[in-house]
Amino acid sequence: MTSQDEYPISTQAVGGRLPDPRSVIEGTDWAALEHAYGAAQDTPIRLLQLLDEYSEVQAGALGLLDMSVLHQESLYSATAPAALFVAAVLNDPRTLARHEDYSTWDDRPRPLRAALLEWLGQIADSAAYGETTDEEDGNDPGVTDAVRAVRGVIYDAVSPHLLDPDPTVREAALSATAALLQSPDLADRISGTTQILRRLLAESADRRERAAAILTIGAWGEDTTGWLADPDPAVRACAALSPGCASSTTATRTILRALLDPAAIDSWFREPTAADPWAGDPLPRIEGRLRHALLLTAIDRVSDFEELLPSAMASVPFCSNLTIAEDWGPLLAAAFPSGYEQGAKLTPAQHRYLDALADRDVCWRYTQLITSWFDDIGLPADRSAIRAILAGAQPHQ
Repeated sequence: MTSQDEYPISTQAVGGRLPDPRSVIEGTDWAALEHAYGAAQDTPIRLLQLLDEYSEVQAGALGLLDMSVLHQESLYSATAPAALFVAAVLNDPRTLARHEDYSTWDDRPRPLRAALLEWLGQIADSAAYGETTDEEDGNDPGVTDAVRAVRGVIYDAVSPHLLDPDPTVREAALSATAALLQSPDLADRISGTTQILRRLLAESADRRERAAAILTIGAWGEDTTGWLADPDPAVRACAALSPGCASSTTATRTILRALLDPAAIDSWFREPTAADPWAGDPLPRIEGRLRHALLLTAIDRVSDFEELLPSAMASVPFCSNLTIAEDWGPLLAAAFPSGYEQGAKLTPAQHRYLDALADRDVCWRYTQLITSWFDDIGLPADRSAIRAILAGAQPHQ
């Protein structure tokens, strides 16, 4: 018996077709399935309440489903049929009802459809965990395989909403699509999805939406060079981040040019910050802030610190002891690729950058946060000692 047989979902779904939602409700032995709180016989009621005439009831039903069949991102035997039902009702006009409490993580008034798409994306993301690394996902045997078996059907229901008239629905559809296409079995859908996103990019005037689409396309390994000449500097920078642009001098110049004005980069999007981690929204495929992602990419692509120096100097006013892993630590490592030997002459670029850092007070508070970076390079994690090096080791030309 396969995992798929152990948790039968729907013969239609397994055959690659989206089932009728009523058949999911009536054709599933819910009492034999489980969610986080035990037997799942209450799940059909919650699913049907998603189509209630009152948005408050819909919101409550989604909240209960989230707590039960996707509790703390875990999957259960009731998860796959619940996800199939949700996918099957995405086009139902009742999912257009707007409410501000469809999820605990997003209080924007938006259609239920957007929240359902986001929820399907979270299920897909959980199902993808460990798929290519063989890491244990912690779910019961067969449960994850059952969800993975229906991702193609769910994708077919989700992807048309990439061009939905409502921007919040499009945003959620993009996130869900990207999560679903983590599946190696759906790799053949990437090219067609990219064509849909190209149409979106041609029609959309929203900076964040266009950036998110390009970052997603680039992460799939698709070509983003056409947007290196986009009128929007934020879009150009996101296109340049694509791994496929790693050998493009145009892309590298685009990133270096953007890094000359860090404040402008920070103004492009409202992003979470260390001071306010709940402000704004992170960009897809970006770890942390876009400015830091651009800087780390520049360091990775440019081997000559002289070429990096203008970007490094521009970043100094934004550095602190709390950001060393994102900016000045990697830049110091790039400035001293072979490490520093005591008494060695500094290059002009090394001298200038170290001197600027030595003048930056907030970089030298609580030096335990920065010591490991300096140890790896061979420099002292002490401001006075750095100044002594700067005074005694005159740069050679």
